[in-house]
Amino acid sequence: MDLDAFNAVHSAEWSRLEELTKKRSLDGAEADELVRLYQSVATHLSTIRSAAPDPVLITRLSDLLGRARTRIAGAHEPAWRDVVRFATVSVPAALYRIRWWTVTIMVLFVGVAVVSGWWVATNPDALASMGTPAAREQYVDEAFASYYDPGAGFASMVWTNNARIAALCIALGISGVFPAYIMFANAVGVGSTGGMMAYYGELDTFLTLIAPHGLLELTAIFVAGAAGLRLFWALIDPGPRTRGRAVAEEGRALFTIAIGLVVVLAVSGLIEGFVTGSGMAWWLKIVIGAVALAAFWVYTIVLGRRAVQAGETGDLTADHAGDVAPVAA
Repeated sequence: MDLDAFNAVHSAEWSRLEELTKKRSLDGAEADELVRLYQSVATHLSTIRSAAPDPVLITRLSDLLGRARTRIAGAHEPAWRDVVRFATVSVPAALYRIRWWTVTIMVLFVGVAVVSGWWVATNPDALASMGTPAAREQYVDEAFASYYDPGAGFASMVWTNNARIAALCIALGISGVFPAYIMFANAVGVGSTGGMMAYYGELDTFLTLIAPHGLLELTAIFVAGAAGLRLFWALIDPGPRTRGRAVAEEGRALFTIAIGLVVVLAVSGLIEGFVTGSGMAWWLKIVIGAVALAAFWVYTIVLGRRAVQAGETGDLTADHAGDVAPVAA
């Protein structure tokens, strides 16, 4: 193909398409012309790519078609609206849908932690498994409290570690095993530490240092475990949906939760980094933690119920998620 001749024949069409894309408003005839020229130039681009791939001309026409496509289809809504909608609709809807899973995991976690703590506090062999007498006393008297070192560095470390645990629960949730194992292991760990502190008469120290940040932090971990297990359950019992569709929809909603938990864990990290180990009165620290937890549940229940009643699930909108084949209920 003679590229110069092709250019000479069609350049007027390209120039006209460019002119139409730049106009502030189009009447009906111009809109029809824009669509027609868009189709023609798309054909020209395909011909050039296959017969005489000139990179300069391909780039020019690709850019022109991109601008024309935007003019025809309309530009996407401003990014800040997406962020606001995500924060006020998608995330609370996804959290609300798994609220009972979260509460169930919380109850089981607390039950395992209490049993583990009682076992360590009352059973000499279980207490001995926590370390030598000297190591246990050093931990109770010094290490436990000194761990909570106020500052941005500590807050960042805590946030990163907790975000990693939550991400693993979500990413490996479809296995069904990993979230359950993480929940059980953490419950035993927290309970055993509390039991050892109780044995040495420091249960009040344990509770006042855990409660400020732990109320929100552990809730975030419960949510991550619930999200992972919800994905596993979608694989086991997809309901009226096909198994692939159920996993895809729950998986997308799951990542909505994951992004929301980044913020939740950042807040709990700030509390742990700047409140837990600070010189504030113990009651004020606990109040701050309780307020943070209450804000999370108000956000989840109030905004989440409203979003779910409007048909939201935390999944992508239909135009982003793509079409699915209808199935019989």
